Amino acid sequence: MKTRLITTALMLTGNSLFAQDSTEEKSLTISGYVEAYYSYDFNKPENNTKSSFLYSYNRNNEVNINLAYIKAAYSTEKIRANLALAAGTYVNANYSAEPGVLKNIYEANAGIRLAKKANLWLDAGIFSSHIGFESAVGKDCWTLTRSLMADNSPYFETGAKLSYTSKNEKWFLSALVLNGWQRIQRVDGNTTPAFGTQVTYKPSEKVTLNYSTFVGNDKPDSVRKMRYFNDLYGIFQFNGKFSAAAGIDYGLEQKSKGSSAMNTWYSPAVILKYTFDNKNAIAVRGEYYNDENGVIISSGTPNGFKTFGYSINYDRSIYNKAVWRIEVRNLNSKDDIFVKQDRSLTANDLFITTALAISF
Repeated sequence: MKTRLITTALMLTGNSLFAQDSTEEKSLTISGYVEAYYSYDFNKPENNTKSSFLYSYNRNNEVNINLAYIKAAYSTEKIRANLALAAGTYVNANYSAEPGVLKNIYEANAGIRLAKKANLWLDAGIFSSHIGFESAVGKDCWTLTRSLMADNSPYFETGAKLSYTSKNEKWFLSALVLNGWQRIQRVDGNTTPAFGTQVTYKPSEKVTLNYSTFVGNDKPDSVRKMRYFNDLYGIFQFNGKFSAAAGIDYGLEQKSKGSSAMNTWYSPAVILKYTFDNKNAIAVRGEYYNDENGVIISSGTPNGFKTFGYSINYDRSIYNKAVWRIEVRNLNSKDDIFVKQDRSLTANDLFITTALAISF
């Protein structure tokens, strides 16, 4: 829904009365998204919840909603604002640390344009993360489920963002001050802000290159551990049918407060997609996650969390804004970390997921 408004402003300065006519394009858009899914884990977890490091599509053997939201977006040439409220198992898993009604805020931010002749903006509030090439919105991702690197890095963030897009739209630059690592409300006892940067370069319509960072402490000041995180990825469209995305995350965190010794973790992922026509596509993914010291994923095993994964999914566009998807995914760990129904442990986890996503 878009409206065009003509306003007359009256300004009184000293003894003078001035009438000022202004014409400004204003846009208010209401949109929504609902993604229902069913997933079956062959390990048959007893509590019907998959492994704790899987934050999307994480309920087993039941029909559920991964993410549903309603969003209002308002924009003019000088200001913009977004508000989206959400529900679903994605929300339950990723917002569990947030209090009260904050659990259901998917997006809430406001921004102003700082330069008349440059695309320079200052925004503040709750945003989608500046890290990674996957988002919480399934229809925007090449695979049905999210990769290990996506599920274990921020989906959302809260703070202030200064961003610039070049006139030719080939460069996007941003600097952020944040409340923490995937936080709306800062951790109790933490007085230190976190920081982020993002550089995106699009030399052509077929290539996107991105480098994002995060620096900060996500613990109380008494046990402060600085975290330094890097995310690098590229997206490539080779022709009208074949495309590829490849990325790697690499992080470091202090072993203890004030220490120069660091624990490290890393995760590469590659996705290949083939689009048959405007209704049918398949994608395959290979991934690995290495967190030997349990900074992000603690396994409590001798070798730490070292897990390979692969998946294949098929997408079928039913109508213009509806897509049905099905995916087979397998994870294989160096140690026995996956819990079976009888509470025994295994190194392998195989599951099938199907989903129906509708946007409006």
